[in-house]
Amino acid sequence: EVQLQASGGGLVQAGGSLRLSCAASGFTVDDDAVGWFRQAPGKEREGISCIYKNKGDIFVADSVKGRHTISSDNAKNVVYLQMNSLKPEDTAVYYCAVASYCLRVGDRLSVPYFRSWGQGTQVTVSS
Repeated sequence: EVQLQASGGGLVQAGGSLRLSCAASGFTVDDDAVGWFRQAPGKEREGISCIYKNKGDIFVADSVKGRHTISSDNAKNVVYLQMNSLKPEDTAVYYCAVASYCLRVGDRLSVPYFRSWGQGTQVTVSS
């Protein structure tokens, strides 16, 4: 059974950093696409980054480009999201999910294409 669990969220001041972890089971992270998403209160879920390491494919949304970095550790079967220069608008619940590849729709990641959504982790950035 494919399962993903996001962790590493917390409360941080603007300008600070956090590293989120997505622990996977039931598949190997480098053999599939793993995406990071976020959902703020009252807003739609947004795909912010995706990695398909064995295909050499990485997606980063414009909203986090230059600040957030996605990576994977195949030995630990974990996908990370390093978030730097955090802003109050980064406040949201962050989720990870898996797909056959990092499907884009225009310049955005396709949220419905992903599956096996794990429990999210709350990130709160204070101003």
